[in-house]
Amino acid sequence: MTSLAAPERLHERVLEWYSTAARDLPWRTDEATPWGIFVSEVMLQQTPVARVLPVWLEWLARWPEPADLAAQPPGDAVRAWGRLGYPRRALRLHAAAVAITERFGGMVPGTEAELATLPGVGTYTAAAVSTFAFGQRTTVVDTNVRRVLARAVGGDAYAAPSPTRAELVTAAELVPPEPPRARTWSVAVMELGALVCTSRSPRCGACPIRDLCAWRLAGSPAHEGPPRRGQAWEGTDRQMRGALLRLLRESDGPVSREQIEAVSPLALQRERCLDSLVADGLVEPLARDFFQLPGAREAS
Repeated sequence: MTSLAAPERLHERVLEWYSTAARDLPWRTDEATPWGIFVSEVMLQQTPVARVLPVWLEWLARWPEPADLAAQPPGDAVRAWGRLGYPRRALRLHAAAVAITERFGGMVPGTEAELATLPGVGTYTAAAVSTFAFGQRTTVVDTNVRRVLARAVGGDAYAAPSPTRAELVTAAELVPPEPPRARTWSVAVMELGALVCTSRSPRCGACPIRDLCAWRLAGSPAHEGPPRRGQAWEGTDRQMRGALLRLLRESDGPVSREQIEAVSPLALQRERCLDSLVADGLVEPLARDFFQLPGAREAS
């Protein structure tokens, strides 16, 4: 990825745009707690804001502090996760709440190194929480940031399938030196990718850096890499797993083998997905061929 000659111009344009175009989201307000920001970052992974917002509001009303969630069985987290997708994130969030309560006195740790020790917390989440919750200067790189930098700096329609070292170096070099400005820069570039520099139909005419964008200046060349395919859903194991979890979430207690079988006549796929849910810790098998969410209280 090539370097940008004048990063200050890029900063000014993007930050000015963000000052008026930013969405009003509760985890971005001054009242947002580190725990609320932590929860938002986990929920927003591969999930649109519109789906996350109502679940986040319900979650924080129910569990305003890590200790509140840690005191409940993990099945409650899975149930409250609803249809956000990738439900293992609910278990990881519950495990992180337990770790925060037991190891950090119920307070979300403020450094990347400490955050990275929490269950299910990777490089991105550790950087994002340390920046957005605690104002630490670091490099936050998600899918939206990668796409903006691929186009604006590298002149490519899309970023590589996986982050490259050169890409991460460029992202780090573009972070402003002042921590408050760096924090805003990180969220502003993400917002630009989410609202303007989108994957399928970028709105280049509305982009604040259109005259600085290497991809646009090169004539917006087509992607030359492997074909980009959308994720299928209908008939997939993901859909089947979702249907099985929905049955358990909506049940007042354990569900029977007969109820499981009624979800789908596709026995091989159904049982494979049920086995995978058990292996992932999302479903707990009980005696007499009953099943429940993990840690749920069995009906007497």
